[in-house]
Amino acid sequence: MVATRLELNLVRLLSRCEALAAERRDAEEWRLEKYVAALEDMLRELKKQASKPAPELLNEYSRKVDFLKGLLEAEKLSSSTEKALANQFLAPGRTPTTIKERTPATKTVHLQTKARCTGQMRSELLGTVCLLLLSCQPFPLCFCRGASDEKQSAAELDAVLQRHQDMQEKLAEEMLSLARSLKNNTLAAQNVIKQDNQTLSHSLRMADQNFEKLKDESDRLEQHAKKSVNWLLWIMLIVVCFIFISMILFIRIFPKLK
Repeated sequence: MVATRLELNLVRLLSRCEALAAERRDAEEWRLEKYVAALEDMLRELKKQASKPAPELLNEYSRKVDFLKGLLEAEKLSSSTEKALANQFLAPGRTPTTIKERTPATKTVHLQTKARCTGQMRSELLGTVCLLLLSCQPFPLCFCRGASDEKQSAAELDAVLQRHQDMQEKLAEEMLSLARSLKNNTLAAQNVIKQDNQTLSHSLRMADQNFEKLKDESDRLEQHAKKSVNWLLWIMLIVVCFIFISMILFIRIFPKLK
């Protein structure tokens, strides 16, 4: 199917947004947010068109637009931990937007954003540990033990990151188990509904067969009743004629007494 002008404009603007998202932006940068809003409007118009692209391609466009929108919302968060958690749940695109891309640009942006958020978390944790050490120890001692404290803070940071990763894995496992249980319940309900439909279909077939049999028996009974009425009528006529003839003969044979 030939791409329409609206789809071409959508692809160009989407490629431009992915390039802007990959760059380091200032806090006052406004273009990406405006472009993403325009992408949403264009995507809605594209879905309303009669000659719209394939559903898989539309889903891929929606996935990339939702990723850019979620990326902007994650950047507005104040804490680097919240940003890292929000970026964990973002779903980048699966296919490249343009032919020049070897890997999807949204996937590259996702990896860059995760690395940037991890670096910010590391810097914040290192700064917090250094402040605590400066407040608890004299300056020369802190200065002499700077290397060991940095190693300890790095180990603590790795432990915190590992704890967050374990929590995320546990949450993912719980979500997976819930999805499995929901799938099993859905399959069980589907089987029950299928059996009920089969039972209902069998009952309907039996009812149709019984109705046909009842109709045949009704027709036979009606024909039999008609035949019985006809025979009875002929018998009654014969009896009446016989009685009439018998009366005439009786009158002829036995004359009237004087």
